[in-house]
Amino acid sequence: MARDDWTAAHVIGPERPAALVVACEHASCHVPPELSDLGLDAGVLQSHVAWDIGAAPVARLLGELLDAPVVEGAISRLVYDCNRPLSAPDAIPAQSEIHAVPGNASLAEDARRERFDRVHTPYHDALAGVCSAQEEKTGRTATLLTIHSFTPIYNGMARELDLGFLHDATPDLAEAACRAETARGIWRAALNEPYSAADGVTHTLKLHGEDKGRPALMIEIRNDLIADDAAAERMARHLTETLKEPLARTGAGEVRA
Repeated sequence: MARDDWTAAHVIGPERPAALVVACEHASCHVPPELSDLGLDAGVLQSHVAWDIGAAPVARLLGELLDAPVVEGAISRLVYDCNRPLSAPDAIPAQSEIHAVPGNASLAEDARRERFDRVHTPYHDALAGVCSAQEEKTGRTATLLTIHSFTPIYNGMARELDLGFLHDATPDLAEAACRAETARGIWRAALNEPYSAADGVTHTLKLHGEDKGRPALMIEIRNDLIADDAAAERMARHLTETLKEPLARTGAGEVRA
């Protein structure tokens, strides 16, 4: 059954005990029906321009394995990108890669503000509440982990990368995770690739991590490595092992085998 609401966030496992929260801002390609698919066809709305393919199942299983709650975005980033402030031009993109987005063209400022109020604000209120709840529950500073995916080819150029570990101004957790991943020698990993804070992608990390004194890490996964449920499960289990020591150092709690 098609959804017809503007629910902006889903929280999974709020009872879980770790001093850790997993966020997945681009988990959904849902566009509320009143927006008439933003003038796009179904193929575009199922493509990577509308959401981070494979990111949600990875985030959900990481939440289970790490005993941490998961906060998922429930509306497509084409409606409003929850990893962008309202001031960012691509918060409501009129063009996404090669695709024009007619429903976002020439939006008046009050219409942009309405999208922000209906999507960004409730999503980030939910994430803030879950982070605070984990800290109250555990008596420890929560760690924030955000899960994203990227395309193997962007603007016609192949990306020579499998996993990216990103940070805002505080690099400790990202550097530790990247070192651990590189030492395992399985996937090609890099720090602050294929994006970095200079590209405006660390809004959530800064808002709920650094600004609150919390360790924070954004993981970017090449989406063809997590394109089906079995592949997503393999990656989540792989990342759980990679993150075991880096997360233990933050006080996020034990990682279940």
